[in-house]
Amino acid sequence: MSEGAAASYSRAVRSWLVGVCLLGVGVFATSAAATQALTEIRAVAVSALRQHFTLPGSRVEITSSPLDRRLRLPNCPVPLHASIPTYATAASRMSVQVRCPQAGGWSVRVPLQMRLFRKVLVTRRPLLRGDGLREADLRTEERDVTRLGYGYVTNLKQANGRTLARSLPADSVLTPGALGGRRMIRAGDQVQLIAKMSGIEVRATGTALGSGDNGARLRVRNDSSGKIVDAMVSAPGVVLALP
Repeated sequence: MSEGAAASYSRAVRSWLVGVCLLGVGVFATSAAATQALTEIRAVAVSALRQHFTLPGSRVEITSSPLDRRLRLPNCPVPLHASIPTYATAASRMSVQVRCPQAGGWSVRVPLQMRLFRKVLVTRRPLLRGDGLREADLRTEERDVTRLGYGYVTNLKQANGRTLARSLPADSVLTPGALGGRRMIRAGDQVQLIAKMSGIEVRATGTALGSGDNGARLRVRNDSSGKIVDAMVSAPGVVLALP
């Protein structure tokens, strides 16, 4: 081969190699552009979970680990869609489905960790089973409700006047299961004492020496005579003297 022919051949080879390299770069760029960004998938899942559980007065903290980098999903040409069941219960570990909402689109579940803080009722002092709850016995405190497996109470109206079904130490979260019935009469209340004998009804004012709901037996002191009698609760603030 002559020197001129060799030079021409060398230039041709170099041009071919450059072309191959440029083609490879183009294929790589096209491949990269056609892959869905994992950070976007995660962001859509986090946003959907936050929106689902955020309520006035609540605070949501969500964390997640990066998705597996080996995950390769085609780029979705339409906005991604995240779905959470309407009645999903808040938990420390959640899973959100994110999908590409088009024919033949992909779907992937994104694991997330969540902390959901809400104002709940907490006991100010130790309380015993049977104690009647008053507003002064409770305070509100922000707690992570995803860790309150037995539930919680948020409204003082739900607890005021109720009795405790079990004892609670101070700083305990008040749960629905800890609430008993409402006491119609509490110790120290002024009550109407009714005594019935032979069709005659006598009424007097008394002071309850115990607490109870409808049908409960307790002792009442007649404020006029000072006599203590056994009675049965018949209505709020009303007791019937027992023979």
